[in-house]
Amino acid sequence: MDLGASGEEGQNWLLLFDKMAKKETGASDVRIDSVVITPWKALLTHVTCGVGLGVAFHAAHNFYSINLIQNPAKTLRLIWVIEAPVVILLYSLFRHRPNQCSYLKAVVRGLLALPAGAVVNALGAIALGSPMIQNFNRTLHWSLLMSVLTCVPTASVFGSSWADWHRIFAHTKPSGPVEYMICLPAHGAVIGAWFGAWPMPLDWERPWQDWPVCVSYGALAGYCVGMAAAFGFVCFGNNRRHVKGD
Repeated sequence: MDLGASGEEGQNWLLLFDKMAKKETGASDVRIDSVVITPWKALLTHVTCGVGLGVAFHAAHNFYSINLIQNPAKTLRLIWVIEAPVVILLYSLFRHRPNQCSYLKAVVRGLLALPAGAVVNALGAIALGSPMIQNFNRTLHWSLLMSVLTCVPTASVFGSSWADWHRIFAHTKPSGPVEYMICLPAHGAVIGAWFGAWPMPLDWERPWQDWPVCVSYGALAGYCVGMAAAFGFVCFGNNRRHVKGD
């Protein structure tokens, strides 16, 4: 009996099985690259994030008697402190390559992205004319909130993968459900903040025109619209895959 020939035959069978598995699943690699996102998972994630924002506003109004107009810095601080753990814990479940990245590592990546994203958002706001010295606390807590809405989910899922960040934010070309769940709410928050800044220079002398009240409301509204749009894209993509499968 030729043991070498038998070993080569066994390897050939393994290669054939591997090719059949790839053809059957349509995957280029047998390892799991990401968690499967169903419309119900997307809906539950977005609803939970929305509930986190609602709880923050409820606590600010009923327990601390503050709001964005009267106490912007304290209210923004309360919002991001409540929303940040919700976003980090949820999006870490959808981390890329879960067989290589543990849940704890994804959580740590989200925590590290919180201050880093705040610096980026603060520099962008200052470059566009927001006050830095006289309203430092307002700018700080607004930047941390914007980091929660934009950078933290991406870091929890993709870490420091430049290719994924570049594709989602520079080219705006999400290619899967979790990327739509990251890309659209983040862009919605930025676009909403930009539109929210329009009334600030007008001579209406309203308290909500102060930095960053209307910008924060615009960002949160845009974030919610982006979550609704992302859910629609997830459902559309899921239905399209079902049609192709049939």
